Amino acid sequence: MGPGDAVDGRVFHVKLPGHDAMARRADEYVLPTRVMLPRRVVDGPARQVGKRLLMALLVLAATVLIVWLDRAGYNDNADGKVDLLDAVYYATVTLSTTGYGDITPYSAGARLINVVLVTPLRVMFLIILVGTTLEVLTERTREDFRLKRWRANLRDHTVVVGFGTKGRSAIQTLCATGLPKEQIVIVDPASKVIEAANAEGFTGVLGDATRSDVLLRAELQKARQIIIATQRDDTAVLVALTARQLNRGAKIVAAVREEENAPLLRQSGADAVITSSGAAGRLLGLSVLSPSAGTVMEDLIQQGSGLDLIERPVIKAEVGKSVRETEDLVVSVLRGHRLLGYDDPAASPLQLTDRVITIVRASPPSGSGPSGPQLPHLPLPPHRS
Repeated sequence: MGPGDAVDGRVFHVKLPGHDAMARRADEYVLPTRVMLPRRVVDGPARQVGKRLLMALLVLAATVLIVWLDRAGYNDNADGKVDLLDAVYYATVTLSTTGYGDITPYSAGARLINVVLVTPLRVMFLIILVGTTLEVLTERTREDFRLKRWRANLRDHTVVVGFGTKGRSAIQTLCATGLPKEQIVIVDPASKVIEAANAEGFTGVLGDATRSDVLLRAELQKARQIIIATQRDDTAVLVALTARQLNRGAKIVAAVREEENAPLLRQSGADAVITSSGAAGRLLGLSVLSPSAGTVMEDLIQQGSGLDLIERPVIKAEVGKSVRETEDLVVSVLRGHRLLGYDDPAASPLQLTDRVITIVRASPPSGSGPSGPQLPHLPLPPHRS
């Protein structure tokens, strides 16, 4: 689908304000697709090699002790006796898989040199050659196991397409309401962006989100919410169409630059469309008319500080009461698919199946003074069927 295609019999033209990385890369070549889990903190290379050397020395010491305690069962072709030096020598050549019998140092000095110089060099060689190979295989196996476990446990999560300014702000708002980072998956075509997301503790999928296989790697078919925060409006439309085809019940929220592209995005399957340029312009105009009102509005949309605008279910104690009788400041009532204003006569009395949009005081950070009413962890709306 491209600009000017028909949706449900209606033709829309998408206004293209510019080019973003996702659209450019999709036109140039097929992006590699890869799931990148947040990396765990590991020791530096020198510390890892030091640990391996210490383990190798401990194994060597244990072997020497075993041979020395059972020295009566060993025979030295040189003098027929096995002393401590012989036990050390036997242990070193055995552990290093060098073998013995064909070339044997008989003198104590030669055997001491083997123990002091040759064996550490041989152990170091084995660490560099075999240890590195095993480390790579182990790391790959561990990553495969983590990925399989992640796929098995992931469900009802949130997929965010685009980790730019809009995507980051949306994620900050979700995390402020209590959504854990493990329940957020980011899709972006830029490897550096995904690496930055991993550094912040998020799982990232590297690839073009307009392709269904990329969204499937993000387990979008099991997601509860999808946020589309791309730079181009036509890219957002394609992502919305693909996402809705893969998941009929998820809630899709998308951002567009131009107001005229919002109807097309709704036709493509988005439940809510936010016009980023229009919203910013309206906030600018409000701030000009009343700077205080603009400050309050900015505070409301910035989750986790000052006043917060939240949606929550009606509790049993509020059933049957008027909107004005609730403890919170209710601004709207969501009844089914109808959004009723606080002054709408149909909004009162409240029903148990209603959801209310209220203004609450966010709890301040710990240690910043007396706490007000704490912002609750909001339950998500029911999954659409």
